[in-house]
Amino acid sequence: MIRRLRIESKLSNLGIVENVVDTITRDAGINKENYGKILVSVMEAVNNAIIHGNKSDEKKFVDIKIILENSSMSVTVEDQGQGFKPTDVPDPTEPENIEKVNGRGVYLMRRLADEIKFNKKGNSVTMTFKHIIS
Repeated sequence: MIRRLRIESKLSNLGIVENVVDTITRDAGINKENYGKILVSVMEAVNNAIIHGNKSDEKKFVDIKIILENSSMSVTVEDQGQGFKPTDVPDPTEPENIEKVNGRGVYLMRRLADEIKFNKKGNSVTMTFKHIIS
């Protein structure tokens, strides 16, 4: 199953993404633990794409592609921004970064997904969740 979604860069569109994730995970029979990992990761990626990637420019879009195959799901979130270097994002668990608000989304995505890959430009992330369907 492949599902594609394009949204304008408005935070109010996060609800649309959440509804799609809810529907896909429910229909696939994904348990609550895996659902939580997927939902938090996807919402963080889309939120980052809207705010940091597209700078909340409503003329720009965020593209989401969800592939459910066998017992795995991959979700790609791509914005129309300049991109960034994921290695430049500071670890929010380091003492000097504890009070900083930036960097937590990427950290969460790395912790919750089984695999995470950014494209070379840094405007697209693909998160893979393995063995999510029993």
